[in-house]
Amino acid sequence: MTTPLIEHGFLTLAVISPRLRLADVSTNTQYLEAAARRAADEGASLVLFPELSLTGYSCGDLFYQEALLRETRTGLNHLAALTAELKTAIIVGLPLAVQGRLYNTAVLLANGKIVGIVPKTHLPNTGEFYEQRWFTSGNVWNGGKTVFIGDQEIPFGNDLLFQAENMRECVIGLEICEDLWAVEPPSGRQALAGATLICNPSAGNELLGKAAYRRQLIIQQSARCIAAYAYTNAGPNESSTDVVFSGHNLIAKNGVLLAESERFSFEDTMLISQVDIRRLLHERRLNNTWFGTEPAPFRRIPFTLEAPVGAGPKLRRRINPTPFVPADPAKREETCLEIFSIQTTALTRRIQQVGTKTLTIGISGGLDSTLALLVAVEAFNRLGYDRKGILAISMPGPGTSTRTRTNAQHLAQALGVGYREIPIAAAFQQHLADLDHPADQHDLTFENAQARERTQILMGLAGKTGGFVLGTGDLSEAALGWCTFNGDHMSMYHVNIGVPKTLVRYLVAWAAQARYVGEAQVVLNDIVNTPISPELLPPSHSGEIAQETEALVGPYELHDFFLFHFLRTGSAPKKILFLAERAFEGKYDTDTLRHWLRVFIRRFFQQQYKRSAMPDGPKVGTVALSPRGDWRMPSDANPDLWLRELE
Repeated sequence: MTTPLIEHGFLTLAVISPRLRLADVSTNTQYLEAAARRAADEGASLVLFPELSLTGYSCGDLFYQEALLRETRTGLNHLAALTAELKTAIIVGLPLAVQGRLYNTAVLLANGKIVGIVPKTHLPNTGEFYEQRWFTSGNVWNGGKTVFIGDQEIPFGNDLLFQAENMRECVIGLEICEDLWAVEPPSGRQALAGATLICNPSAGNELLGKAAYRRQLIIQQSARCIAAYAYTNAGPNESSTDVVFSGHNLIAKNGVLLAESERFSFEDTMLISQVDIRRLLHERRLNNTWFGTEPAPFRRIPFTLEAPVGAGPKLRRRINPTPFVPADPAKREETCLEIFSIQTTALTRRIQQVGTKTLTIGISGGLDSTLALLVAVEAFNRLGYDRKGILAISMPGPGTSTRTRTNAQHLAQALGVGYREIPIAAAFQQHLADLDHPADQHDLTFENAQARERTQILMGLAGKTGGFVLGTGDLSEAALGWCTFNGDHMSMYHVNIGVPKTLVRYLVAWAAQARYVGEAQVVLNDIVNTPISPELLPPSHSGEIAQETEALVGPYELHDFFLFHFLRTGSAPKKILFLAERAFEGKYDTDTLRHWLRVFIRRFFQQQYKRSAMPDGPKVGTVALSPRGDWRMPSDANPDLWLRELE
């Protein structure tokens, strides 16, 4: 059964450290069944249990006992049948006697049958570990490609990968405990051969500092493999002879820890998370250094991922509605400082390259020009230049409000930069007259003429003073083409071009608190609370802003969300809409989301010609649109394929 989650590449998985009675296979089978049922009720399509979880890891020489091995196969068959009932795949660990040898194995069970068996490769035999006393490494297996469990012929070997036929992106590789700690873990070769999810049933004991090292190891291996990594560990019921186990469970994805359990619980410890498997493939496509030596050939064993009985196709993960803006205040402050440092370093270097102590910037009293001005002030401070060399030019026109005009003036004065006010009304009216355009016809020509008039003034002053024009446009405006070509679209350096609109406000607010006091802080706080507007249409009778950008082009929080998932994750429109419905649940309905997503797609394609002629500017995040380094797209590309999917 294909659910919306599986359709969009999401896998719901559970890692469980169950209760245990050492060497009591029948009771352990009951514990595993109860835990699997609980995971199925929670919507897990795949359940991972620890190493040797049917018997317990600490059985010692009991592993040689025929009674234990026979009962283990009975428990295995019972759990295999259970997967048909629960519609949930299970990975379980057990000792398996094959052709006169004993193997420590991990077994994938799905669709009511045993799908495949993977023997452990690296057997620890130092200190408290002496697995080589009982088990044989999977590397020395030469008994063919299959083994028989009863009358079932089952794929066997450490060359197996498991392919979900109804979610082709999901390819599962298995390594067992010590395999991860080896110099060259099997998961590296598995990932290169196509595995996107590595599952590790483990029984690692606890020592002082080992949990932190284990966590770091799993996170790093998930990053190296550009894969999801699910790890489950034996729990405290395992042993108290010489070593202690904690049930330390972890799920990581491409260098990020998604979930981690509490340790040392004698009850079942379960983690459930959802992994966007399709996004991992996108990350691999973007990374042309993701390669290694040619991996040995692997066999892909098919199975079907199913939706657990009684579990609705719900997305358990929180989808961040502001992917560019960290939710944690401390992390957000750290992000703002880092971006501001990148911007100021870039501008400082450009000023040195140009060899000037003067730059010109148009200030409107809005967020973007304020951020650019703050970066310029910081760069001049670093260079030891007189701030008066920053020529902040206010150019009020027909749409300028009293609030923004006053804020622009007061901010320039508080910062101690050079300031001039050059009204554009007369020149603008002359321009409209030259075009034979009615002054009361408030159309695109009316708006663009103001932007080009302002750019002409800035360019002229830059030439006169031997400086250059500092642009103010941001990443979101570049994505939407929300700028006038050869107007505010153009400058000598685009210092904000890597910063999305949803983050600009936070940057200015951060600067107000972290960098300034007094009048400058008061003005900055008011600018943060000013509605976003191009101010190209006349204000209201009371002098307030009458034209708000988001009423025209759409909410920037939506467009930044669309931009992130379109560029960063490579998601198709249908998946972006699916994610947006969950991220903005209760705020925007589906029709509204679909409408603005259509607007985003159309504008993103139609406005590429502006990005192709974009000035230099610093990249600050993983999403960027520079035609020289990050986004190469023909200006005549057609959006119909993307738009049709939304219908």
